[in-house]
Amino acid sequence: MSATITINGAAVPLPSDPRVSLLDLLREQLHLSGTKKGCNQGACGACTVLVDGEQRILSCLALAVQYEGRAITSVEGLAADGALHPLQQAFIEHDGFQCGYCTPGQLCSALGMAAELRRGVPSYVTEDLAADAVALSHDEIRERMSGNLCRCGAYNGIVDAIAETVTQAAAAPQGKEPR
Repeated sequence: MSATITINGAAVPLPSDPRVSLLDLLREQLHLSGTKKGCNQGACGACTVLVDGEQRILSCLALAVQYEGRAITSVEGLAADGALHPLQQAFIEHDGFQCGYCTPGQLCSALGMAAELRRGVPSYVTEDLAADAVALSHDEIRERMSGNLCRCGAYNGIVDAIAETVTQAAAAPQGKEPR
């Protein structure tokens, strides 16, 4: 029995070469071209995907074999039943992209950020570390999304889309993670 990884809900075999990055598995072997290879050094965030629906990682820095038995969600796995994810729709409504190259990573990172908020994980700019919930200010969003770069400078639209959508998603806490 070969080792598998779940990608957007489908089990796929892991590559036989343990040196294959998760990004290369997605793009070159599975032909899921939404996740982008920007810098290939973990500096731009264009390759961000979700692990187990909540943890955001840079797929260019991850070996596919590290995620054996885990569930990976790329941008292709966000839409459901032919409808865009609410965050994808908000990016359109708030003009949160221009060229669109960074958008897949921005979307996955923002959803990972929402999961962090639900767990009560603070950021560098979180003002009240003892609060039950983190206030999602524009500064808080910008800090949490600082690992995702946009060459076009569509940051205002990105922040507005996240503020509108993630605020609603983060409003329902599911228990706090120890700090």
